[in-house]
Amino acid sequence: MRPMGATLRDAFARVLPNRRRTLRRGTLARFPFGDRQLTVYLPPGHNPEREYPVLYMQDGQNLFDDERSFAHHSWHLHEAADAAIGARSAAPMIIAGLDHAGDKRIEEYTGEAYARTLLEEVKPLIDAKYGTRGMALGGSSLGGLVSLRLGLKYPELFTRLAVMSPSVWWNDRVVLTEVDAFEGPRPKIWLDIGWREGRKTLDDARLLRGHLETKGWTDADLRYYEDRRGDHSEWAWSRRARMMLEFLFAPGEFQNSNGS
Repeated sequence: MRPMGATLRDAFARVLPNRRRTLRRGTLARFPFGDRQLTVYLPPGHNPEREYPVLYMQDGQNLFDDERSFAHHSWHLHEAADAAIGARSAAPMIIAGLDHAGDKRIEEYTGEAYARTLLEEVKPLIDAKYGTRGMALGGSSLGGLVSLRLGLKYPELFTRLAVMSPSVWWNDRVVLTEVDAFEGPRPKIWLDIGWREGRKTLDDARLLRGHLETKGWTDADLRYYEDRRGDHSEWAWSRRARMMLEFLFAPGEFQNSNGS
């Protein structure tokens, strides 16, 4: 007869691996926003009595649904969030993805009105539906550029930024001048680029990193990542999404929040 202790250990050995393989899933809610869609990710076990940090993301079509995404490959951002939260390598967060303006995307992301859309229309809608605490902003390409520019303009509001493959080239690299002129509390920034995005684009990202470091950003509030396999695509950004979430929403920074 086997000892009772060995029998119990065998039972736990069978159960615990199954528990580790079971990943709790968040939920997606979809709301009309004019002629667009606003898609909201709620973390696993979302508690309406708690407050959660919110990540506002550009190009909402490309974040969650392959069918709606450019080239039919989304970021699968909800899966990245589920994995990071499930591993406790990121604090639970809400993610709100607003569709871009279609043919007017470039005009919207480089114009002056987009900040009002976010702050006066999208944010009040999210605040009214969910318990929120703090704002982060993120995107890729022009979406990454507008995230950085708004973060520099409103650092008291947007305290965490996901700046992925940013279009530093726009308007003669005016964003570098805006970084140089920045005064205020430094938002925490994830900045990345892919080696397959072209030499000029890679050099621009490195130049942006240098300007940020000159203004005082350090490893504590700036994470710069170069993806050797990364091109300028949803596929590449999906590969880096979990790392971005883990840096911007590090659990230790939210452990005193009732949303942690």
